[in-house]
Amino acid sequence: MKAMALAAGKGTRLFPLTGEVPKPMAPVVDTPIIEHIFGLLARHGVEEVHVNVHYLAEALLGAYGAQSRINGMKVYLDREEKLFGTAGGVKRLADHFDDTFIVVSGDALTDVDLGELVAFHKEKRALATIALKRVYDTSEFGVVELDAESNIKGFQEKPDPQEAISTLANTGVYVLEPRALEYVPEDTFFDFAQDVFPKFLENGEKFVGYQGDFYWSDIGTLQAYRQAQYDVLSGKVGVKVPGEKRGEGLWVGEDAQIHPSASIEGHVLVGRDAVIGRGVTLAGDVTVGTDCWVRPGATIKRSILLPGASVGDGAYLEDCIVGHGYDVRPGETIRGGALIRRQEPNP
Repeated sequence: MKAMALAAGKGTRLFPLTGEVPKPMAPVVDTPIIEHIFGLLARHGVEEVHVNVHYLAEALLGAYGAQSRINGMKVYLDREEKLFGTAGGVKRLADHFDDTFIVVSGDALTDVDLGELVAFHKEKRALATIALKRVYDTSEFGVVELDAESNIKGFQEKPDPQEAISTLANTGVYVLEPRALEYVPEDTFFDFAQDVFPKFLENGEKFVGYQGDFYWSDIGTLQAYRQAQYDVLSGKVGVKVPGEKRGEGLWVGEDAQIHPSASIEGHVLVGRDAVIGRGVTLAGDVTVGTDCWVRPGATIKRSILLPGASVGDGAYLEDCIVGHGYDVRPGETIRGGALIRRQEPNP
């Protein structure tokens, strides 16, 4: 089976983090989101995946190349010179999809059972199937109304909870037949939810919604980003956590160094080549990324250090996201927010 991972968007709601990396490259437990998606696809037998890239495309191309093999799967990255939307991006690569295929967001975290989803799609003999997830706040999502046979009857985009037709959110995970792309014009910005799906309904196509017991987060805000780290480390998401597991809640990457006097409580990941110094406290849910350095006496609570960040002696961090290569000064106290290194202007 083949799949398309959508990775061209800007992820503006996750700014300032996405000012330095494209959202699919934002690490969740020291692993880029899109790498979790590659793992999901490979585990469910996908043999070939195409990825469209646009915003900060060089970061993705630098990490994976235009062609690579990941988890035994052929991966092709294709640059969109201008954005074509979710449906337009798939239409550009339509020649690759000659049988039932999967479309998935490259910047959301999920462990949906794709095998079960595809089986449901084929059992229903559908042109298109959407994976749906119940949400509490519909104002952040597009929601879908189903009939008793799982046929899709209508859509609403980010409705007020009092006016919502349902609480079933569109997760951006789809199973499509190639004929579905006949509804998408060539070389045009076109969106699945806003442009294509209403046409399916108008034309009476077999269009269904799948409800399963799975995890999904669009990681649309900094708060959701922190929550996703916690959800993975606490076992709520079926994705791989890198490193060796030690005890109930500690994962340690290759060549990481943790001083024996360090205090570690809660769910903590210490990434590859990271250094945790003397008397350091890591408490709550903490991710210390690859090549990070936490110097003696520092305290870090419920925070995420992205690769290459450092925390000075005696510093105190709580509910923070520390960006790639950012240096927290010795003795500094910071609560909340995202700390991103300023880019030096070109001379």
